[in-house]
Amino acid sequence: MSEFEFQRFIAIGQYLPTESPVHRLDPRTRLIGALLILIAVTAAPNLLGLGVALVGIVGITALARVPLGYALRGLLPPLPFIIFLAVLQSLLGPAGDDMVPIFAWGPFHLSVTSLLNGAAILLRFPALILTITAFSAATSTTAIVRGLDALLRPLASLGLPAQDLVLMVQVALRFLPLLAREAERIAKSQASRGAEWGTGRGKLLRRVRQALPILIPLFLVSLQRAENLALAMEARGYRSQGRRSSIITLRFRLADGLALTACLLLATLVLLM
Repeated sequence: MSEFEFQRFIAIGQYLPTESPVHRLDPRTRLIGALLILIAVTAAPNLLGLGVALVGIVGITALARVPLGYALRGLLPPLPFIIFLAVLQSLLGPAGDDMVPIFAWGPFHLSVTSLLNGAAILLRFPALILTITAFSAATSTTAIVRGLDALLRPLASLGLPAQDLVLMVQVALRFLPLLAREAERIAKSQASRGAEWGTGRGKLLRRVRQALPILIPLFLVSLQRAENLALAMEARGYRSQGRRSSIITLRFRLADGLALTACLLLATLVLLM
């Protein structure tokens, strides 16, 4: 039944209460630190910077006491897509005017520059996924909402719907595990009715063809859940206008300053490598 266990591959959005030093930081510190690293990884110009980013992210994951195997498990679902993008970048990407192609056939060409670009994709996407996984494992949904609400509170004074944005983030984080659970239920229902599932191990096209019939029921179930959530919020009188109070007061301490400084140094090092 392991082929039906979709939720075990969804590491993003799963909170692990390991009570690490990262867990004890202010939610605003974790949000800003993760954002700095994500921006640096996205804009990293070369492989050396991406390698430094990966080392730093693995260190942060270890400091948060998140098992590395658990964090790497989240790379399995998008791994074929990442490899496909890397191959396309290597074969169809710019070869460089001053570079002699190693291999050329029609529109396909392979050079040192295109290989480096493909290798950058193989490092960049895992670094982004590991950063989000470590952040979500060290920050509960409630803490994310509190941190976002505190950071976006100045925008509310300008008339921007900051609380609506926070609510959308909270609902999206809640829906990720639910979607995986619904996909498991739909796959089991289709298999019990005679649909082929789990056969042809290693056949990527077969697995894609098996996953396609899940998309429409999953989309319909998601719409139904969203409608039920909207009706429940309306029935309970939810309104985004007005200042919302909180029983917990966020405090910025020395450890938060040190953590932000470390994230800023790591981001700067990645960009300047």
